[in-house]
Amino acid sequence: MCGIIGIVSNQPVNQTLVNSLKGLQHRGQQAAGVATMDGNFMHLKKAVGLIKEVITKYDMDYLQGNAGIGHVRYPTFGSANDPEQAHPFYVNSPFGIMLAHNGNLTNAIELRDDVLRKNHRHVRTLSDSEILINILAFELEQLTVNKLLDNDKIFQAIFNLNKRIAGGYAVVSLIANYGLVAFRDPFGIRPLILGKKVVNGYETHLIASESCALEINGFQIVRDINPGEAIIITLDGKLESKICHDNPKLSPCIFEYVYLSRPDSIMENISIQLVRRRMGKYLAQTIKKHNLDFDVVIPVPDTSRSIAVEVANELNKPFREGFVKNHFIGRTFLLSDPEQRKIAVRNKLSPIGVEFKDKNILLIDDSIVRGTTSKEIINIIRHCGAKFVFLASAAPQIRFPNVYGIDMPTHHELVAYKRSDDEIAEAIGADKVIFQTLDKLKQSITDFNVDVKDFDTSCFDGKYITGNITEEYLNSLITVN
Repeated sequence: MCGIIGIVSNQPVNQTLVNSLKGLQHRGQQAAGVATMDGNFMHLKKAVGLIKEVITKYDMDYLQGNAGIGHVRYPTFGSANDPEQAHPFYVNSPFGIMLAHNGNLTNAIELRDDVLRKNHRHVRTLSDSEILINILAFELEQLTVNKLLDNDKIFQAIFNLNKRIAGGYAVVSLIANYGLVAFRDPFGIRPLILGKKVVNGYETHLIASESCALEINGFQIVRDINPGEAIIITLDGKLESKICHDNPKLSPCIFEYVYLSRPDSIMENISIQLVRRRMGKYLAQTIKKHNLDFDVVIPVPDTSRSIAVEVANELNKPFREGFVKNHFIGRTFLLSDPEQRKIAVRNKLSPIGVEFKDKNILLIDDSIVRGTTSKEIINIIRHCGAKFVFLASAAPQIRFPNVYGIDMPTHHELVAYKRSDDEIAEAIGADKVIFQTLDKLKQSITDFNVDVKDFDTSCFDGKYITGNITEEYLNSLITVN
């Protein structure tokens, strides 16, 4: 998962880009980058690290221009620590193009061969995003033999690109001396939203992964970019959009609502905060069926807090904060090494011992992925003197890899893979584990927008909506180190 941003304005955009990326930092904490454009001049700074570490005062002086894109990265394809694989990427033929990408191309291996052997283009890294920018460049080149570019040719190039690539993707791109181009995959798996702000009569447009990045800078939400849609904003501020796919169908990633997105974001006209509160209400109904004897409800901070509050209210039990969280430690779920996750959990969560001693604890989490974090938290709770520890997950059992841009890469790393609920409880040291049903999770979202009917739920049910995921492909996945 990653966070992307794109903007066209009538004034310098470097500070707006940096502000927005700080708001999207939760979507990627291993690398960051900003690219700006001043006519034909394109400026780029990217590196491994947080956005505040990557972009210095010197860089802000360098990153001039009224159009730009930005990226915060958590890698699911390619190396995590290679600064060359930070975004944005750049090519100079047939036009100067910069591109940032959130998602994962599931046919990247075949595409790489096509790019090298058939399109005669060079790639320097293992990143599927570098493949993507080269395919975009190639498709533009085929339509601009006379080197003249217009919106219709860009839309056609994206239409042709969408026929070649598969997976989940949201993209922002700069074309030298032309403008900003953004597009979303035909299932709308990865999010992308459009905002605007009028200053002194000029309408500035901003495109981002989440609406929180818009509101940080005083932009109003216009709408979500539709599945298969491309948007072009020229340097004079004119916006045009077009559906660039024959059969688009909205099926957003359900994990965006469960965990990935900030609670103050709006996706598909749905408040993430309200969804998580509704998840708590329905989870309480599921918990009731198990007749548990517990004293307090305690969340695993932070995502689960609003869920746990609703569980406590519905079950008429006390809600308590059991952990002090160190917010300078990144998301432990995003760490690929089990030992790193264990150490990070210890550094990240300090228990408030009085809330656990001699009590039966109902621990609420949004989801359980590898189980390493859950096991370490339960160990901490027991060390504080808890008598029983029950863990309730607001999401179903995660038994399948996510291949559309979230790091759930192999079956065998998932604690629920080929395990019953009792076996999962034993593996993580809980006295009992309760999972929400997929139907209730979906209802938590559709309660707020009946027009959103389908989701990518592949990590729960193994149904991959792009239709090109085989067992051979899943077996070929490796963990990024």
